[in-house]
Amino acid sequence: MTGPADPRVEVPDELVSWHRKFFGEAGGAWIEALPDLAAALLDRWQLRVDGASTCGAIALVLPVLRADGTPAVLKLQPVHAGQGDGEPAALRAWNGDGAVRLLDHDPTSGTMLLERLDAARPLATVRDDLAALQILSELLARLCAVPAPAGVRRLSDVAADLLDRVPRALTLVREPSQHRSVQDCASALEEVLPEAGDRLLHCDLHYFNILAPHQPDRREPWLAIDPDPLAGDPGFALLAALHNRWEQAVATGDVARAIRRRFDLMTDILGLDRRRATAWTLARILYYALRDIEGDYTMWHTEPDRAIARILLDRAG
Repeated sequence: MTGPADPRVEVPDELVSWHRKFFGEAGGAWIEALPDLAAALLDRWQLRVDGASTCGAIALVLPVLRADGTPAVLKLQPVHAGQGDGEPAALRAWNGDGAVRLLDHDPTSGTMLLERLDAARPLATVRDDLAALQILSELLARLCAVPAPAGVRRLSDVAADLLDRVPRALTLVREPSQHRSVQDCASALEEVLPEAGDRLLHCDLHYFNILAPHQPDRREPWLAIDPDPLAGDPGFALLAALHNRWEQAVATGDVARAIRRRFDLMTDILGLDRRRATAWTLARILYYALRDIEGDYTMWHTEPDRAIARILLDRAG
């Protein structure tokens, strides 16, 4: 815990560590100012703290009650760590249809006031892998049906930047199999880049980013949170679900078959051309691979992603 003491706001040590690790001096400064920022917004929006704060790697999430007693959550994250106005723009575009409702937004600080969902009931509590994946895929199809609004990053720009970075990244790779994988993913991306799409994508839709509504409001069985939005082809949004629950894929004894089943189920529900979806999934794997290579650190999903790349490339022939 750091920063000025405010009895209403607790900053988890985990959040402090993440910001110092990934954002350095800027992250430390934001953490120092966070309790005062939260207190000011609590007062401005007439909110009362209604439980202990939680966090992800970037955001502080504070359960609150509005002046009329409606449960909500205050999500505080630095503007430099997010994607500008992308998340609030995406949530406004969905307007609660399959996603958490945006109740208010402070563009200066990037803070959002959101509808409260049931954090104790993520989709991860549905144990049947394919049943959960069907729920996720149907929700993703609904979200991707919406055209992306202004203020959301474009996949065409992200993908062009990836290809620009590949030559330098290849000089940093020492392992032959990884070198080949980066080249293959880049080649697949080059083929589909001219048609990058314009749908509103939730690029981090996995089993912990889908929550049940808060009692007693059951307007939908499941709602998406934390969208990491992009404007582009829905194929770029499949990977989070493909490499999530990796241990269940391994437990089947045939990882390749398990991943093909996941991929086929998702592409069928979203109505995607499998060749294009394969290429955009490989592009997403390239996105993570370049970040790992350039940052000289390994993400938890590195090995699953390499396996998924091999499976999809082998299938494509």
